[in-house]
Amino acid sequence: MGYQDHYTASINNPESFWLEQASLIDWHQFPKVGLAQDTQGIERWFPDGLLNTCYNAIDRHVIAGRGEQVAIYYDSPVTGVKQAITYHVLGDRVSRFAGALQALGVRTGDRVVIYMPMVPEAVIAMLACARIGAIHSVVFGGFAAHELAVRLTDATPKVLVTATCGIEVAKVIPYMPIVNEAIQLADHAPSHVIVLERPQATCSLTDGRDITWDDAVAGAYPADPVPVSATHPLYILYTSGTTGKPKGVVRDHGGHAVAMTYSMKTVYDVNPGDVFWAASDVGWVVGHSYIVYAPLLAGCTTILYEGKPVRTPDAGAFWRVVEEYRVKVLFSAPTAFRAIRKEDPEGRRFAEYDTSSLEALYLAGERLDPPTYHWLDELTNLPIVDHWWQTETGWAIACNPRGLESFPPKPGSATKPSPGFQVDILDASGASVDPGEQGSVVIKRPLPPSCLPTVWGNHGRFEQGYLAPYPGYYLTGDGGFIDHEGYLFIMGRTDDVINVAGHRLSTGEMEEIVAAHPAVAECAVIGIADELKGQLPLGLVVLKDGINTAPEVVEKELIQAVRAQIGAVACFQKALIVERLPKTRSGKILRATLRKIADGETYTAPSTIEDPAVLDEIKARF
Repeated sequence: MGYQDHYTASINNPESFWLEQASLIDWHQFPKVGLAQDTQGIERWFPDGLLNTCYNAIDRHVIAGRGEQVAIYYDSPVTGVKQAITYHVLGDRVSRFAGALQALGVRTGDRVVIYMPMVPEAVIAMLACARIGAIHSVVFGGFAAHELAVRLTDATPKVLVTATCGIEVAKVIPYMPIVNEAIQLADHAPSHVIVLERPQATCSLTDGRDITWDDAVAGAYPADPVPVSATHPLYILYTSGTTGKPKGVVRDHGGHAVAMTYSMKTVYDVNPGDVFWAASDVGWVVGHSYIVYAPLLAGCTTILYEGKPVRTPDAGAFWRVVEEYRVKVLFSAPTAFRAIRKEDPEGRRFAEYDTSSLEALYLAGERLDPPTYHWLDELTNLPIVDHWWQTETGWAIACNPRGLESFPPKPGSATKPSPGFQVDILDASGASVDPGEQGSVVIKRPLPPSCLPTVWGNHGRFEQGYLAPYPGYYLTGDGGFIDHEGYLFIMGRTDDVINVAGHRLSTGEMEEIVAAHPAVAECAVIGIADELKGQLPLGLVVLKDGINTAPEVVEKELIQAVRAQIGAVACFQKALIVERLPKTRSGKILRATLRKIADGETYTAPSTIEDPAVLDEIKARF
């Protein structure tokens, strides 16, 4: 079956299609019902099925005789530590830690918050929760105390798992002061805190509450996998809100396990035994889906990398990892490759390594700008696959499905909707627009397996934010269009559309033009307030290293380029050259914060920001 066969079957008869895909994993009780509505009218997958996600990710591979295959390569350039962990060893460590959690009173349905750096124990803790039916909530290591506190309040965990420190390039970040402050701030305190001791930092433990990782597992009995309902929550992952009550995306066991396993072959074209690397962090959805669960469910070897694309030690870091572990597919965010391109625009570092094992590069997390696409395409001569998905869906809404068939790429497009995702473009009245016309990107219900069924503890927020705006559809919050050949183009969040003198213009389209300039490493275009026209676009531009062209010349050329390709109606009249752009730790540019700075409004540095000092640098330019 090719793409069209899979897609048509998934849309015309989703229940039958996904029941067939359910055979990709092992079940304690195979589901007879593919799809049913819960008491709140939300579609749920495989409601009568029983399974255990951890068993599917580890035990079944060991039973099949593949226990000596490496499950995880841990590579930490910031500490110089490397490990190769087989499926057999991973199973032993996970079952032992699951027993440690049980010894501390954790039972099926209890929550465990994991606040960890990129170390194997973070993955072990996640899988251990899945093994006993506990619900994990991973909080990105290094988040400020307030952000950890609001997640503790919302998830009400029985146990918090952490480490003595994280490491950002050469900077050691002690975690226990953050943990202690967060527990004081939170409305809920965990009964126990398990602390992984790292040699880079020590800490004082709180008697009666804290226990070291080593002590916790020393006397623990290995725990067997606990079968749970397919609709039982596997994890809560909070979106990166910075104020107010966080939004906890809920993922269930059954639909998630089926979709993750299906996606590894369909989207990424990898098979059991292949080495797959998602260069992200376990604190983000990419880390949940494609560092931890999907590769292990599919019997692949995954890579846990505690480092950066640059500075650990240089712009050849990614290519070194590819060579050393014979990576077949590398998945990262466009911002990572823009950082590499900025420091090594000619790609000299790439030429230093044997990357012959690499068959494709996948990019997601933000819009893949055509200049970055073309640079990677020319540098690597590999398929450069843009795919689009969200924390809420857990896997690709749209992709070039190389495991089924490959379509000719179109720079700027995420290609075709993945099987199960019936994507439409609607105008403000809810009517479908014509091919090529921009509007709100929506997905017709039922959503396929793995998509969120609710927001933790606040179902009304889920209904109001995602389902109510267009009845019968899920609102993605992104704007875009579908061309005459069915290719989907995501142009950015709908709030990134600006209104210039009554004309609705896409800042994403302007960014494409600005980024295409040979001197530009990366950029952001935002709308700023204007008394006459309502809004005007402003470009913030980072130049490549070694550019000798005067900034005023670059600005003039950018203004001319936007005028030539969009027209005078764009009113693009200013491009500000800056040293760097403010980004979240996952690589997204903080456009909303930039708009507030440009408009002179008060703002708070989001806890998700990689380096708050960059906001002061940019503010000084206005």
